[in-house]
Amino acid sequence: MNPVTARLTVAGARSSAGRLAGIAGGVAIGVCLILLLWGAAEGLSDRDQRAAWLRAQGGSAVTVALDADGEVVGEPEPVPLTADAVLLGRSDDVFRDRLIQRRDIAATEDSTVAIPGIAAAPEPGTYYASPALRSLIEATPADQLGDRYGTYAGTIDNTALAGPDSLVVITGATEEQLRRGETASLVTDFTADPYGDKAATYRILMALGGIAVLFPVLLLISTSTRLGAAQRAERFAVLRLIGASPRTVAGVAAAETAVPALLGAVAGAVAASLLHPVAAQVPVGESRLYVQDLAAGPGVSAAVVVVVVLASTAAAAWGTARAGIGPLGPARARPETIPGAWRSLPLLAGLAAMTTALVLTRTQGAPRDGVLQLLLVGGFALTTVGLVLVGPWLTVLVSRAGAVRASSAAAVIAAGRIRYTPVATFRAVSGLVLAVFLVSVFAGASSAVEQDEVPPARAGTVQPSLVYAYLDPGSEPARAREVAAEARTLPGASSAAVLYDRPTAASEAYDSNVYVATDDLPGLGFQDTVTGPVAVFDAAFFNPWTVDPVGVETAPLQDMESLELFAVVINTDGTPEALDRARTTVTASGITTTPAMSRTYLDVAGTTRLVHSLSVLAHLGTFVAVSIAGISLAVSTGAAVIDRKRALGLMRLMGMPLSALRGVIVREAAVPLLSVLLLSAGLGFLVAWIIVTGLGDPYTMSWPGPTYFATLGLSLALALAAVLTTFRLLRTHTSATATRFE
Repeated sequence: MNPVTARLTVAGARSSAGRLAGIAGGVAIGVCLILLLWGAAEGLSDRDQRAAWLRAQGGSAVTVALDADGEVVGEPEPVPLTADAVLLGRSDDVFRDRLIQRRDIAATEDSTVAIPGIAAAPEPGTYYASPALRSLIEATPADQLGDRYGTYAGTIDNTALAGPDSLVVITGATEEQLRRGETASLVTDFTADPYGDKAATYRILMALGGIAVLFPVLLLISTSTRLGAAQRAERFAVLRLIGASPRTVAGVAAAETAVPALLGAVAGAVAASLLHPVAAQVPVGESRLYVQDLAAGPGVSAAVVVVVVLASTAAAAWGTARAGIGPLGPARARPETIPGAWRSLPLLAGLAAMTTALVLTRTQGAPRDGVLQLLLVGGFALTTVGLVLVGPWLTVLVSRAGAVRASSAAAVIAAGRIRYTPVATFRAVSGLVLAVFLVSVFAGASSAVEQDEVPPARAGTVQPSLVYAYLDPGSEPARAREVAAEARTLPGASSAAVLYDRPTAASEAYDSNVYVATDDLPGLGFQDTVTGPVAVFDAAFFNPWTVDPVGVETAPLQDMESLELFAVVINTDGTPEALDRARTTVTASGITTTPAMSRTYLDVAGTTRLVHSLSVLAHLGTFVAVSIAGISLAVSTGAAVIDRKRALGLMRLMGMPLSALRGVIVREAAVPLLSVLLLSAGLGFLVAWIIVTGLGDPYTMSWPGPTYFATLGLSLALALAAVLTTFRLLRTHTSATATRFE
């Protein structure tokens, strides 16, 4: 066949140029999103690997002797510190509402242990800080933050940090200081699993999120490559009329799709690289990603471009060959095969797989990671595909019921076309249906919280205005009283108290009683009336998960000389500045075994859970799914009007008003959408519940917030806007002039 003829047939009209531009644009958006998602997934993995060293545990720093009954005999003996190990203390800190990951290190002068991010272990009294923490220290008064750590020694390299916002400090300490605490361990290598016991959970959630966002992108690419199907069929009929074989026509269709798809895919890859700095500004968890984390790499980019172009080209060639276009063209549209109930099988199979994972977890404990991942991820993929497959069948059922009650020409025409082409009709709204499903999954999953969240403060429990730290029992009581006296003079501090407990041997039962001077009780928030100079209460007062108020009683003591130091507690006015001054004063005193804590510390530590850190990704996934769904619906509805302009134009010539044709378009979008909308929302929450419950006991699901309902409203608004945008096309392409020209 003459190549010039083929070129004129494919792109010889202005509408053809618009169609090809639409294909290129849709493919470009899809490829750009795929590469950004791929880069983000790889970047998150790299980020977690870089920060994995912070989870290093090491071995015990002491040894204990046991008798024949397994009881502790004598006092624990320290394990000697050698050159091939360092003593590590894990003691996270808080500034305002941000968590600072603090690691205290004591090492010998000839230590050979490599510490990530720094050249050598810091000297006692000095510290290395991440760039973000160093900037925060420089911008904050020293008595609120910088004085906690000593003298600045250098910056932690980016290779040991999760991201540019990471707050990490490595402080130098003496061996004696670290052995006073209970968190010290001997570490020979800082290699660690970045996810710990939540590794399987993390991988499953990331896989589910990737699948959830990828499906709408694939639908967008599929919709874009179908633009102008009716017009192409007519032009391909011209080729058949001048002697082209069906194989030649299929080849022309493939080439017609391949060229704009290739241009769009390359443009999408370029756009993804240009958008890396923008995407890197999105915080995930406690930090953003580095720009280089989002780079998918040239190999991956090339592979995505090739796969998308080949898939689009193959689909175009196969669809054209299957259409059976003859020399006279598609004189009469072929009715689609009526969908059957078999289309519900993938959906049911997916739900069955996910339910199996839930049952196994609840009845036999968590199955092997591979089995759990296969059941949850595979079941989720099947459910998502099944929802798209079952849509046309449900649409047919609803349209049949609606046809019986149709009372207008628009309703009759819409019901007839839906029954005639249920797959094509549902395809137009499939993106939005899928978006509602995914939004419900994201909303349900991101509402998950761990059941060990800190309960609200009550009388008889730690108040938000209190700052406290556990003291080294071997310290001088006079020094502890000096620290308390210094704390009382801090701006915003109202009182400070030193608490004591009874000395116990390692082999004895733990004494949970805490002793304090009666005059200091009001500063701790107690309202009980106690007689006598010394009061006693249960140490559960400091347990963040204590729900019932702790009572206080008179202690059978006249003084506390026989007791040992337990903690120092400072009462402030609750302002962030006062809390941080108190934390800094206590932490820098050198007699504590832990950094100073407060209820703010407990709340901040409680929000750094896995599910919460991934909630940002859920919101991003929601935005992507809804945005793509709106674009896909607008493209599909507009393409349907253009493809049917002859039939719709003839209706107008016969006297049907434009408002009736608009009613047809609205009904053709509304019926399939409403047929599956409630199912999509309910199914999304069911899947979210299965996922959250199947991951284990720490998680439970709550009601979604107002953001979910706002997102649903936005989805419906996008659907309405997409339909309204076609009204102008309807007026233009069905006018008497355009119809006569056809």
